[in-house]
Amino acid sequence: MAETRLQAVRRQLGYKADEVIKMLLRRADALAVPVMSATSLKVKVSRWENGHEAVSQPYRRLFRDVYGRTNEELGFEPEETDDEAEELVSRLALARSVDAESVDIFRRQVDQARHVDRRLGGVPLLDQLRSNIDQLQRLLGFSTLRGQRHALAVVLTEASALAGWEALDRNAIRQAWEHHETAKSAAREAESPILLAHSTAQQAFILLDLGEVEAAVGQLSEARALAERAAPPLLRSWMAAAHGEGLAAAGRRDEALRAFDAAGTLLPTDPVDPALPFLFLGGAHLDRWRGNALSKLGESDAIQHLTDALPHLPPDFVRARTGMLVDLAFAYAAAGDRDAALAHARQARRVAMQIKSDRQLRRLSGLILPGSSAPGAA
Repeated sequence: MAETRLQAVRRQLGYKADEVIKMLLRRADALAVPVMSATSLKVKVSRWENGHEAVSQPYRRLFRDVYGRTNEELGFEPEETDDEAEELVSRLALARSVDAESVDIFRRQVDQARHVDRRLGGVPLLDQLRSNIDQLQRLLGFSTLRGQRHALAVVLTEASALAGWEALDRNAIRQAWEHHETAKSAAREAESPILLAHSTAQQAFILLDLGEVEAAVGQLSEARALAERAAPPLLRSWMAAAHGEGLAAAGRRDEALRAFDAAGTLLPTDPVDPALPFLFLGGAHLDRWRGNALSKLGESDAIQHLTDALPHLPPDFVRARTGMLVDLAFAYAAAGDRDAALAHARQARRVAMQIKSDRQLRRLSGLILPGSSAPGAA
């Protein structure tokens, strides 16, 4: 029998069936959703994965949350739609009702999602963001006033870019790419080269994860050039650092270090801009980013750089801390210090499991410890 999409996603993420049942129950408890017992759920999951029975609500929502995938990616049937003519009239009326307060509600929801993302990762967020994006797209698609479309497009860009980053963290690569395509299209609708530059650059990290390094460097270079023409110093600093990471992944040491030097020079004294709520470069953020690049380049001072930056990272940036621990594990492994590499890998794995950062777990699976011939020895 052919493998179902639901089963394929579980295997791709490396979860055992018993682990999935525990995650489903924990998520149901967090949402206060009544579900069947673990014993009954074990039988149901087997039937669902083997295609003997369709997944029902509320389990579709729970699977979307714990796997970070869409209905389509999980093989679930799409939601039913209303009669076409009735639906069109309804959507046009709804779009006309959108005012500044409505847009501000969406904007606050995206901002709140950013705060939750930093502390808890994407499990509580990705499905909610997808729902917000669907609403924004429907409203934008049936809006007829230019000012209204512009305001909706700005929020849609930010929501989609955040969802794309969340999807990448859940290792949902195709979904991450599509969210960024939505973000770029919305940025063009908003006539915002700033938002377009950021979305384009952020999308390039998907290419890096896929091993398409030269394509990523090219996209980062184009995005940086776009930002140079229109963006404030904070975004230009972020773009230079992003370009630097891509150059480091390509092994272009001198260019990478020059990019990070430029990022440091451009970084404002007060690196907080209310117009750019999606950028965090103050405190240890630029330092940790440079440390990541040094680790990629195999530089001997990567360990010291990352070690110095780690205590200064704000405590609510849990996912960023996880990434730094992974960087340190690789840096120590490259330096031949097996014990330190193993200690940092174990700490990173523990936190990555807590926030379900499948991206960082995948990175750890490629770690080769000194004295080991196989990846994933940690």
